[in-house]
Amino acid sequence: MPQTTYLELSEDTGSAHKFYEVTVDGNQMSIRYGRIGDAGQTKTTSYADEAKALADAAKKIGEKVRKGYAPAVAGQRAPRSVTRRQIVSQRSTAKTAPVLWKYRSGAPAFGIFIDDDVCMVGNESGTITVLRHDATVERQFQLPDGVKCIVADDAWIYAGCDDGNVYDLSGKVPRLAYAIAPDIDIYWLDIHDGILGVSDAQGGVCSIDHEDEFLWRRQGRGHAGWMVRCDATAVHHGHSRGVTSYDWRTGEERWHQSTNGAVLFGWQERDKVYAGMSSNSVLEFTKDGRPGVTYRCDDTVFSNATAPDGRYVFAGDHRSSVYCFAADGQRLWKLGTGCGSAYSMQYHDEKLYIVTTDGSLACIDASEQAVRAAEQGVVPDFVDVKAPPRMDRVAPSTTVEVVTDPSEGVVVECLEDGGRLRIRVVSAGYHQDWQVQFPKGIREPNARYVVTEIREASRGGFYRALGDIRRLV
Repeated sequence: MPQTTYLELSEDTGSAHKFYEVTVDGNQMSIRYGRIGDAGQTKTTSYADEAKALADAAKKIGEKVRKGYAPAVAGQRAPRSVTRRQIVSQRSTAKTAPVLWKYRSGAPAFGIFIDDDVCMVGNESGTITVLRHDATVERQFQLPDGVKCIVADDAWIYAGCDDGNVYDLSGKVPRLAYAIAPDIDIYWLDIHDGILGVSDAQGGVCSIDHEDEFLWRRQGRGHAGWMVRCDATAVHHGHSRGVTSYDWRTGEERWHQSTNGAVLFGWQERDKVYAGMSSNSVLEFTKDGRPGVTYRCDDTVFSNATAPDGRYVFAGDHRSSVYCFAADGQRLWKLGTGCGSAYSMQYHDEKLYIVTTDGSLACIDASEQAVRAAEQGVVPDFVDVKAPPRMDRVAPSTTVEVVTDPSEGVVVECLEDGGRLRIRVVSAGYHQDWQVQFPKGIREPNARYVVTEIREASRGGFYRALGDIRRLV
């Protein structure tokens, strides 16, 4: 008969809310762990006989008990709160936008990421689909819960999920990068140089460092923080009462601007932030807090974006329309999406990409010629993109390939420090006392790993692992 021990660690501060379950069945030991209320991740190890499996299980249970875990009954503690954005989307009365291609992901979609190589959409079912710019579906990831957003940080791409986890998508498989405290009902996430900013349902905002530890956490001036944007100096927070900027390191308030209406989305460029408003507008602020241009729409704005340096400003409303403005506030056009209201959007290379309430990722030709033709009712026949029927969805993994040759990358080592497992660089030419930002689920005491590349954070003081990770034996 299988022997199962179930433990939980749930702290009043909200810094831990996780379980650890060990099952021995014959000569196999399975460990399941994760956030309370989630399915978690499972690792299975085979031994020479049952006695060795039981001995190792007892050792691992003892380690967890010493760290504060206690026996519990699965299902008695409640999982984290999840709030998903809801738009009662209505049909646009404007002319239809010049959509070049459209991919239906299968569920309402919030996450979007576009760069020179790929287009990514993440939906409420946790599926992330990666397409090329020619609308070819390249691959899919399957995360454990709905995707809140997809954000880029230099060469790293992260997906924030309803389960409170943030996954690194930079390698072949998703890896757990951050696990956010369970008492935070996440509304939005952003990241800069490994420092994560999180806004929540109650209007709280926090900054989390590369080792998944709070730098600071505070209650904001309003509630429902749908906007958080991070840069090298600040965390910009948009909520029910306006926009507030905090020092990224200390959480000290830098400035606050009250607004007429609630902030429902946010965007940033190098020197400015743009708040999408319930008061039918997008508001521009300089990053030292001075109000700028107001971009006026006809309905509530649920998403917005800009062309580089704010040359154009875009907005999406709940009536399935998208807008384009010149930097000085002049409205250049308004067109209907034909595929629902835009939950999020991004401009790239004269194209506006949107993810919508009906689950679509749509590519809109935003060139002047295409828009003028659309205003006259002339639009291209869009490509209705289909995913290959048997495409495998890659799930988050704690499994790593084993290698024996350390010359294929940079060697790092996992060591216990103050009850936590930290990563240090072993290879020559690096600061031996600096920590390395490294996936959580694969850390094992005294293990060594080979990573494709190590980069110093621009703020200094720690390194970040990039690419594939393999266990060195």
